[in-house]
Amino acid sequence: MSPRIGVTPPAFCKSKVLREELLEVFPHARFNDKGRYLTEEELVSFLEDAEGAIIGRDRIDAGIVKRLPRLKIIAKYGVGLDTINQADLESCGVAFKWDAGVNRQSVAELTLGFMIGLMHNMYSTGFDLKAGVWRKDGGRQLQGKTVGIVGCGHVGERLIELLAPFSCRILICDIVSKDAVCKRWGAEQIDLNRLASESDIVTLHVPLTELTLGMVDANFLNRMKPTAYLINTCRGEVVDAAALKRALMDSGIAGAALDVFDPEPPVDNEFLNLKHFTGTPHIGGNAEEAVLAMGRAPIQRLIDFFKP
Repeated sequence: MSPRIGVTPPAFCKSKVLREELLEVFPHARFNDKGRYLTEEELVSFLEDAEGAIIGRDRIDAGIVKRLPRLKIIAKYGVGLDTINQADLESCGVAFKWDAGVNRQSVAELTLGFMIGLMHNMYSTGFDLKAGVWRKDGGRQLQGKTVGIVGCGHVGERLIELLAPFSCRILICDIVSKDAVCKRWGAEQIDLNRLASESDIVTLHVPLTELTLGMVDANFLNRMKPTAYLINTCRGEVVDAAALKRALMDSGIAGAALDVFDPEPPVDNEFLNLKHFTGTPHIGGNAEEAVLAMGRAPIQRLIDFFKP
């Protein structure tokens, strides 16, 4: 009998293509059709008879896995690992499989779009236009500006490639050596404080860890130029939202674009309506092609695990 598979990520479950591809190899797969992530109790109930699971941003630890005695493997949809306690899975004898960087193109493209939009005042003048204000302030070109990339993994490296035609000065801050990347693209690896103070655009591409939680705080923002922009397409918790709100209200920085928030969805409407802020509802990895790539990766992991 084919293994029972439970699928929780709403984006996967909304994809007709991914559902059909999974059912073709695992006909007893079940899908979360609530249109949202499940609560802990809903998750346990949904996976109670599953031997395999495809999960997304669900929080998984020993407290949950111990209540799922049939579960043999979890395959990850997406790339963030901050909600997965891998040590707990290992201690419970549950395999965990994931593929890094499967949505890199989608996130890097959104980041580049934010850069161009912020530099050219597309968002602020667009809001003015909708309010009946004709403000012809075209901002500045991205060409030749200094871009600071905090976290130069799969997305960060792809972003550097996309920036190549713009002849930007690229600064990198990462906890590991990026000598090869710097040599290839003429980038410079420096410390976080210097990156904050020298960049025209700071863009964040780090995982959420103890080191990165609240990393962009008031001190970081105070180091940024008043003409600089902040972009966050990684995790909302990396940025101190209150400090960013103050910086935008006080014109400490020129603007910000966020695709991620803490919490999600965001609840501070005053912040969302600030003139020099623009945001999107965590869509960075949700381009159609990225959804398919993120879904096909765990399907293949399950095939490999359960194959005779």
